[in-house]
Amino acid sequence: MELRGWVELDGIVLSTDEISSILNEEPEKISSFGGEFFLKWNSCSARDHYGIIPGDCPAGEVWCNGRKIRTIEPESRSLDLHAAIVDSIKMRSKEGVTALSGGVDSALVAALAQKPCISVGVQDSHDLKRAAIVAGELNLPLEIRTVTPGEIEETLPKVMKILKDPTPVDLAIATTLFFVSETAHDQGYERILTGQGADEVFGGYSRYLGKNEEELINTFSTDFSSLSRQGIRDQTIAGYHDTWLSMPYLDIRVVCAASTIPVTEKVSEGIRKRPLREIAAKYLSSDTAYYEKKAMQYGTGIWKEIKRLARQNGYQNSVSDYMHHIRKA
Repeated sequence: MELRGWVELDGIVLSTDEISSILNEEPEKISSFGGEFFLKWNSCSARDHYGIIPGDCPAGEVWCNGRKIRTIEPESRSLDLHAAIVDSIKMRSKEGVTALSGGVDSALVAALAQKPCISVGVQDSHDLKRAAIVAGELNLPLEIRTVTPGEIEETLPKVMKILKDPTPVDLAIATTLFFVSETAHDQGYERILTGQGADEVFGGYSRYLGKNEEELINTFSTDFSSLSRQGIRDQTIAGYHDTWLSMPYLDIRVVCAASTIPVTEKVSEGIRKRPLREIAAKYLSSDTAYYEKKAMQYGTGIWKEIKRLARQNGYQNSVSDYMHHIRKA
């Protein structure tokens, strides 16, 4: 049996021996597997419900001998959002490192996981400063990776080769995650706990503001659907360094608990991700819980540096043209 990630059943994380026993003796239980995993055994393979871990079969399915035999649909216990978030992070905290940007999403993960943290960015970037503040508040060790312009320029062709056909936004995010995963690997970690998925589950983007209920419902649906593509991008980059991203906000408990909250309560009175922030305020300072942070590609300064490199190479207004130049080089 080959396992990438981790498996749980009814809230209990399973050992590899326990998983092997179930695969051989009670295969029907695979349908109830939770966690983040890609499993391969005999002539079969299986992936977790949301497909967090990449693999050669569709998300949430079990395939044997070239055909689908089961669907993976773990039962979501009836938990309130607070309990769901605590459970989802605690189950992922046995090992690994937290990617800390200083925003509420990663800060709450860091507070509950109590694992060492890493942060990346260019010198004096917003995220490095915020991560240092939050790690200090939580009294957690923080490894800061200051990325130089030369390292970014050297890394862009690698990222484009790994992803094959990224958009400019993909390139900026993936380059950031390249340094995160490289740093985690160099520190001896395979699992990287992240705050990804929180914006799509709780309404974290600025485009959620000013919308009526129907518009919010449609935006949430569209953004949640985009997570599959984002996951492929992000895990592909992490896998390049033999690491993988663990995403507690995409635990089925959290997603189901959040789905019971009206969208107008998730984004209200100008506050995005309101239910998440209210829970975070129990573990973080109010300033951190309600801090409005930039997206990673902006907060790390990496997008700004990519644009500078484009201009330096004669592409004043088009990162896309600069990417085309990199491909031809």
